[in-house]
Amino acid sequence: MQRIVVLAGGIGGARFLRGLKSAAPDADVTVIGNTGDDIHLFGLKVCPDLDTVMYTLGGGIHEGQGWGRSGETFTVKEELAAYGVGPEWFGLGDRDFATHIVRTRMLGAGYPLSAVTEALCDRWKPGVRLLPMTDDRVETHVAVDTPEGERRAVHFQEYWVRLRASVDAHAIVPVGADQATPAPGVLEAIAEADVVLFPPSNPVVSIGTILAVPGIREALAEAGVPVVGLSPLVGGAPVRGMADKVLAAIGVEATAAAVARHYGSGLLDGWLVDTVDEAAVAEVEAAGIRCRAVPLLMKDTEATARMAAEALTLAAEVAA
Repeated sequence: MQRIVVLAGGIGGARFLRGLKSAAPDADVTVIGNTGDDIHLFGLKVCPDLDTVMYTLGGGIHEGQGWGRSGETFTVKEELAAYGVGPEWFGLGDRDFATHIVRTRMLGAGYPLSAVTEALCDRWKPGVRLLPMTDDRVETHVAVDTPEGERRAVHFQEYWVRLRASVDAHAIVPVGADQATPAPGVLEAIAEADVVLFPPSNPVVSIGTILAVPGIREALAEAGVPVVGLSPLVGGAPVRGMADKVLAAIGVEATAAAVARHYGSGLLDGWLVDTVDEAAVAEVEAAGIRCRAVPLLMKDTEATARMAAEALTLAAEVAA
């Protein structure tokens, strides 16, 4: 049985995983999920990326928006707003609240996030082993300029959801990452993997944050297995989201080739770019990373499965 490890953010990572499961139904898949997007709201611990993976693979996601629960209502949020309790910009629905209540109660009882995530997955049965990157608290903050001309740090969720990345990001800081340790099972999964995949998740605030946890990048380098990524940029623009904004904050050009070079040949063995970026193949290969141009738009599960199959094929070529 092929053992695949996937480093994943939220929507893009979750949708890629659905295609991967279709392309390799018999594989043993371990997902290392980003927890830098985690935030405390209304006294509850919210883990957006972990939940998006869990809901998507478990059949409970709102397909249209790619996050949150299907069939959602917002009575609790409306009642909180009536009391003047915010923030109003973060849309937690009633069904979603239940997940966060259970998580927060378990954390309060002393269970680590990895054990809580496993318990939540017992209900959803996503068909993969979902591990948080760490049990420690890590929160990604973004340095922005206020209308008054002052520079301050805001939580990534505030930058992404409330501000809609409408202002320039001057720095991206995964607060707490340098003091964190990988969650139980993370390093072991990497060491035992046959292949590691980077889906088209945000290279800065999703995969980049996972790699910021000491020990994870080193484990990937030492595992001796092919690491293959898929570009989140097509034709110089993100397929969804605002990855170009956070790439600019770290001085990386918003192109498929630039993201590959940002990861580097010491980490990446293979890189897939979209067919519209075929001219980037030679540039990526000149950087010491095997590269192929294939369709990378996740239009449906079938198209995504073909993307995943291409990634596994490239991994096999690298390993040969």
